[in-house]
Amino acid sequence: MAYLLPNEFVTKMVDAGESKIYMSTRDTLVRGYMAGAILALAAVFAITIAVQTGVFLIGAILFPVGFCMLYLMGFDLLTGVFVLCPLAWLAKRPGVTWSQILRNWGLVFCGNFAGALTVAFMMSFIFTYGYNTDGGAIAAKVAGIGEARTLGYAQYGTEGWLTIFIRGMLCNWMVSMGVVGAMISTHVSGKILAMWMPIMLFFFMGFEHSVVNMFLFPFGIIMGGDFSVMDYFIWNEIPTALGNLVGGLAFTGLTLYSTHYRTAPKRKLATGTPPVTSESASKPATAN
Repeated sequence: MAYLLPNEFVTKMVDAGESKIYMSTRDTLVRGYMAGAILALAAVFAITIAVQTGVFLIGAILFPVGFCMLYLMGFDLLTGVFVLCPLAWLAKRPGVTWSQILRNWGLVFCGNFAGALTVAFMMSFIFTYGYNTDGGAIAAKVAGIGEARTLGYAQYGTEGWLTIFIRGMLCNWMVSMGVVGAMISTHVSGKILAMWMPIMLFFFMGFEHSVVNMFLFPFGIIMGGDFSVMDYFIWNEIPTALGNLVGGLAFTGLTLYSTHYRTAPKRKLATGTPPVTSESASKPATAN
């Protein structure tokens, strides 16, 4: 598969962040809606496999199919724009301001939530035959997940909230690695392989993804989970989204940007000037 050097794909990250800022409101909402819906389908797909086989690892191995589909279609997740848009601001791209970044984040959040909520209602209708049955083992599993990952955290107070926040950080560290990994290759097979590995890792480890949770918790409430909408927002969605923002930006976006786009000056040694490498030779003139 064709491979891009780090400074090349980091430039693509900055370009992508800039393009999302200039995207129309309609397109941003539609792309966010479709991303949330597809990821929700992937989540219920993985949970169904895990429940039916009794092997959670199989569900985790297959969950990334949804992420791959939405990325290849050019749809947007909140976790992705958390990382990409601030890089365009750091690179001083024209018109990229924090008010525009927050606008993009807000629109993508609304689109993701609407898409995930749509699938939650559709799947709950299917599992219950129009709300005439209890939904079976899969519905009970999701309701239990919702209780464990809201009230289960709440019983530990501040430490529980911080646990969700850190799980959110670790999640988007991996998810953003998938987003960036897809930029490394110019072939579909290479993109899928680069995305698959970190997405599988985050799902199996039970890290918290704000968009996946936009489906799981409303679906869990519909399916009879013993927790409220406020429990969901306070004890999951808010700390998860904040953790996603910090983890993706700090561990992936800023590290790549600072070491491959706006690098520190080369060291000067007594023996001579720094050697010219293939990476430094192809580096954008505006990077330093």
